[in-house]
Amino acid sequence: MTFVQLIECRTSRLDEMNRLMDRWVEQTKGKRTATHSVVAKDRADASHIVEIVEFPSYEEAMRNSGLPETDRIFQDMVALCDEAPTFTDLDVVRDEQLNSATARRFFELAPGQGAAPAFNDVFIEDYHDHDPANVQDVIGLDALRREVEVWRGGFDFSFTIEDQLAEGDRVCTRWTWRGHHKGDFLGIPPTGKDVTMTGTTVHRCTPDGKLAEGWWQYDRLGLMQQLGVLDPLEL
Repeated sequence: MTFVQLIECRTSRLDEMNRLMDRWVEQTKGKRTATHSVVAKDRADASHIVEIVEFPSYEEAMRNSGLPETDRIFQDMVALCDEAPTFTDLDVVRDEQLNSATARRFFELAPGQGAAPAFNDVFIEDYHDHDPANVQDVIGLDALRREVEVWRGGFDFSFTIEDQLAEGDRVCTRWTWRGHHKGDFLGIPPTGKDVTMTGTTVHRCTPDGKLAEGWWQYDRLGLMQQLGVLDPLEL
């Protein structure tokens, strides 16, 4: 679970504080575990400074705090403050940006050769997938992996993310899929054709940012037409 630390202080020496942070970033390159940091100034009180630092976990934050460079910078930071800084430790229980990143990670991991990835950091174990092209919903992480392997076996393919919107526990991704038909796909022998289709997927996410359910809409008919397997009467 993502962990966030809020560091609040009062100082009239913000420029010096920024230079101090730049020095810390340089000194801890390759060693720090923070993944994102934002320094903000209170609009109602310019001396009130809040730094928001994100870590992959509480344990990583503690490892970061244990760096000798962090301890030295903290002492210099205290000297720049009008009063002692305060710290607030926060476990993130919901993050819409995290939801978007997880959905995007699936579209990055799905293409490839051979066996599908474990996907353990992307989906919950009993993930539920709704695809109108399937007679039955795909339920469970193992079943999802097999579904991905069907596409991997039939195509060398990639996704391009065109748009992505997140609200609440839902992420909507509009994508373009491009593939080269290299192997058997649903009984269709390889044609060697380059094909493309567009689609939209809505994912429901858990509070810790994993994908729990998905709804797909895409141009499966157009794909079949490009592969040359449709009778003219079906077009």
